[in-house]
Amino acid sequence: MPALNGLPLRAGDRGEEVRDLQQRLAGLSLDTSHDPAGHFGRHTANAICVFQEKRGLRVDGVCGDQTWAAVVEAGYRLGDRLVYLRQPMLRGDDVASLQRRLGALGFDAGRVDGIFGSQTQSALTEFQRNTGLVVDGVCGPATIHGLERLGKGHDEREPVAVVRETEALRHAPPTLDGKHVALGGQGLHAVLSATARTLVEAGAEVTLVQHPDQSEQAAEANACGVDVYLGLFLVAGREECSSAHYAGHRYESTGGRRLAELVQGAVPAALGVRDAGVRGMSLPILKETRMPAVLCQIGPPERVVARAAVLACVLTGALSDWAAQPCDQVEQS
Repeated sequence: MPALNGLPLRAGDRGEEVRDLQQRLAGLSLDTSHDPAGHFGRHTANAICVFQEKRGLRVDGVCGDQTWAAVVEAGYRLGDRLVYLRQPMLRGDDVASLQRRLGALGFDAGRVDGIFGSQTQSALTEFQRNTGLVVDGVCGPATIHGLERLGKGHDEREPVAVVRETEALRHAPPTLDGKHVALGGQGLHAVLSATARTLVEAGAEVTLVQHPDQSEQAAEANACGVDVYLGLFLVAGREECSSAHYAGHRYESTGGRRLAELVQGAVPAALGVRDAGVRGMSLPILKETRMPAVLCQIGPPERVVARAAVLACVLTGALSDWAAQPCDQVEQS
């Protein structure tokens, strides 16, 4: 991914970095032309806010590392470059388009997250093998032509990964006993420790992941093979609670959404704060985890800490209810 010096960029900043950002935003049909080129003014900030809202990022009008990465990724279209497995892994909307097209045809590329990992490579090579293409794990012109030829009329189909995730959740044991839960967060040791104890008492195995970088937390949770991730992050200066699950590229984690709804249904009342709702987002901790994941943002800090024991009980209850019913029930016809 192209690096950009001077991050974060915010209102009042000037320079070539701002000009680069404005050009990329213009390529995404986000107009900053009322600001002088290279000047981060009100219109550039507004364009950033619109982009952040659409991409499931925190909306603050500031271009930090996460927003810059998302802007770069959004600029790729399938066919702009060869797409294949490498380190660091390729990321972009072109990868997400490939994953969605493969999934709609029944080749399981995993969740549609725009990250070309081993599961996407396996789905791609299987597609190539089944369609008589050169099996090299590289998505180039011939593979794209094959996808377009076979995928007509299938673009709106639900990716097979959604079906498999939902079925795996429905057939999992309906109890916390034996579940492996990852708890993440920063500056909340008392709350996380109390929640870990109540979960262990309910029979769960618990791993604490508290690296300050969300991608590192996701990598640790993935490496441990946990069944579910729940992160708690403080929101200073606000008496509110919101819960987020992964959603992006017309894909949504069904298990994550269900847990987010359960957490949100319990925590605001327990803390006596405003219910700020549930939202699908594509923050790294939600996007890069391979299991259902929820990020609960809560405040004010002093009340959260004071009610640590109560919060631990309601979070354990929400996870227990999720284990009993980890996704919406299928309506009977």
